[in-house]
Amino acid sequence: MKQFLTASTMGFCGALAILISFSLQLPSWVLFMAWVSYYLFGKSLKSVLYTIIPITSGIIMGIMIKLLGGGLSQYLGILGFSLAVFIFITSLTYLSKIKGLQNIPAWFIGLIIFFGVHPNIEIKPIMIIFISITLGFIFAFLNDTMTTLIQKNKV
Repeated sequence: MKQFLTASTMGFCGALAILISFSLQLPSWVLFMAWVSYYLFGKSLKSVLYTIIPITSGIIMGIMIKLLGGGLSQYLGILGFSLAVFIFITSLTYLSKIKGLQNIPAWFIGLIIFFGVHPNIEIKPIMIIFISITLGFIFAFLNDTMTTLIQKNKV
């Protein structure tokens, strides 16, 4: 019975997440990237903070790569974007030494999200990304909390 409840809880959380995502026209895959990040990088609110910071930093890096790469491409053609990637990814080695920014995989998740959504660099599209990420962490937390309660037989 516990396994059925656990499976049903996960299914319900996933279905509700998709319903909200589709209703708000959010990129559902971004929500699930955040959800999986919750499980990959530690299932606590503290670890969420230490994951959101480098994911956000990766998104900011993506914005900077797009801006610099676009500018350099006017002079260097297709090499301009590659040079921008080289500059910023190289800097990641040094940035990851800063406390709170050490999670290099989370930086790349931020980059994947940014370049996967391919938003215009405007407030609304960027906010949509962060709403999706936030919902992903919320649903992961709710799912994990409910399944933990089921496993402890408190539900």
